[in-house]
Amino acid sequence: MDRATIQAQIKQLAALKTEGMYLDDFLLTWDRSDDEIAAVFQVAEILMGMRKDNISARAFDSGLAVSLFRDNSTRTRFSYSSASNMLGLSVQDLDEGKSQIAHGETVRETANMVSFMADVIGIRDDMYIGKGNAYMREVAASVSQGYAAGILEQRPTLVNLQCDIDHPTQSMADTLHLIRHFGGLDKLKGKKIAMSWAYSPSYGKPLSVPQGVVGLMTRFGMDVVLAHPEGYEVMPEVEAIASKNAELSGGSFTKTGSMAEAFEGADIVYPKSWAPFNAMEKRTDLYGNGDMEGIKSLEKELLVQNANFKEWECTEELMGLTKDKSALYMHCLPADITGVSCEQGEVAASVFDRYRDPLYFEASYKPYVIAAMIFLAKFGNPSEKLQQLLQRGDKRIF
Repeated sequence: MDRATIQAQIKQLAALKTEGMYLDDFLLTWDRSDDEIAAVFQVAEILMGMRKDNISARAFDSGLAVSLFRDNSTRTRFSYSSASNMLGLSVQDLDEGKSQIAHGETVRETANMVSFMADVIGIRDDMYIGKGNAYMREVAASVSQGYAAGILEQRPTLVNLQCDIDHPTQSMADTLHLIRHFGGLDKLKGKKIAMSWAYSPSYGKPLSVPQGVVGLMTRFGMDVVLAHPEGYEVMPEVEAIASKNAELSGGSFTKTGSMAEAFEGADIVYPKSWAPFNAMEKRTDLYGNGDMEGIKSLEKELLVQNANFKEWECTEELMGLTKDKSALYMHCLPADITGVSCEQGEVAASVFDRYRDPLYFEASYKPYVIAAMIFLAKFGNPSEKLQQLLQRGDKRIF
């Protein structure tokens, strides 16, 4: 990508209304306007172009990016670190087990203590229904109070790195993958995507990936189909958002209990396991009561329940039902691959192997999406700041 192309992209960014993102948090995609969503994609593309042309995007000389992961993570953890580093921020992980949180320190106190010179806080809290997003909002309110009282010299921006409701950095990276695959955001209109449950021999995968996908991709005029066996419903509030988005965009949002029906004529398939909504609610109640034995018992019940639907696997036969038998296969990774990572899982090994490179490209866009979210929150005139970085012309490698 040459500088003329980057200049043109910056000009297009300037035409988008992004004022609402300045000094604000990115917690749910459906909280953001169409222009703001488009701006994340545009800034991500610009940052990719700058890196390819060996132009430094370090908008900060110093600063701290705090990360708090309450669930295991590989891709998102490293994507957040890469994004922060790209912009010139140093990452500090908040390990709750090694902090005073373990001794009963309040959320308000912790949030302020880690934020004295922090520019951004990234949080992943996805395992307990009704808790993750609420926790993020409590942290947001706490740093707002600290800033208003003059304790904090600046209010750090919060980025949702996955919660119980949404996984915005994943769904945005997924969409950027589609944008680049099909040749533009406008090219997604009319494309059919099957967001399908798939069998996994493990328990308790969050609902936020399927919810993030149907909550975002219905905004682009796509025909979004949510498929799952009975008992694996997602949050009704998110389904309502998807329906409303589809109505506004001219697309559609439908549900089916058949994986084959969802795959029929699809341009994109996204087979992914998740836990039943009701079970996740029960798990949250058990956790709140400190009933660890109850959680273990629930896990056993759900593994038995999952085993009733082993036929929900992305096979070559099902891929043959897709449009031109060549739909784009997507997954947030790691996938449960039959005969490779497990005896039987979400996807046949031959399907996964054929799409391995596209899957890795899909994952590679997440650092740029996160960096774009941070950038738009920290600079009131992002196009002007990007222009300054371009004119400065510092080399990333010199």
